[in-house]
Amino acid sequence: MIIEYLGHSCFKLTESTGTSVVCDPYDGSIGYDMPEITADAVTVSHGHYDHDNIKAVSGEPKIIGSESGYDLSGVEISSIKSFHDTQRGKLRGENLIFKFRMDGIDVCHLGDLGEDCSAELIDLLLPVNVLLIPVGGTYTIDAEMAKEYVNRIMPDVVIPMHYKSKGCKLDIAKIDDFISRFDEEYVEDRDDSRIELKRSDFDGETKVIVLRRHV
Repeated sequence: MIIEYLGHSCFKLTESTGTSVVCDPYDGSIGYDMPEITADAVTVSHGHYDHDNIKAVSGEPKIIGSESGYDLSGVEISSIKSFHDTQRGKLRGENLIFKFRMDGIDVCHLGDLGEDCSAELIDLLLPVNVLLIPVGGTYTIDAEMAKEYVNRIMPDVVIPMHYKSKGCKLDIAKIDDFISRFDEEYVEDRDDSRIELKRSDFDGETKVIVLRRHV
């Protein structure tokens, strides 16, 4: 499967069959524009402008924004309700976590997860091979809590998202604090927006892979 980082919390996931899903498309209010993209489906974690710009995705995609299970041409998609803050949604509402099974790989996109790590939520999320996790704080979990999620989930690959990058106007932290919590040997900055993964790539060690959107 191929994972392409489009910026902010937006990714395009493509199975070897060609079936593709775009997660959390944003609009230009964050400080830069979504690239032109097509997909078979779009998942929306919650109804905020930096996550629900479905008009940016062409190709008449299926829009998935509710808590349920879906089969998209053999790609299994499931969603789990969570909270956008530490007060059970009283501040920012609910958030949907999406799980995808592509080419035998379990991918988890945490959306704008804001709640503290709990045994109950971790049990719902497992198993996870690839974890797409917010790390910028303010509106989501911060670097410290993100590291706790990684420690509890123990994915093979961690790809950070929702952090301050070039052009971003949002009041969120840069990626540095999160990255500093891992030994250098387990962090790979690819300076690229895409990565292709196979189950045979996983060796039991958790690796952080930083993808960079094309500017």
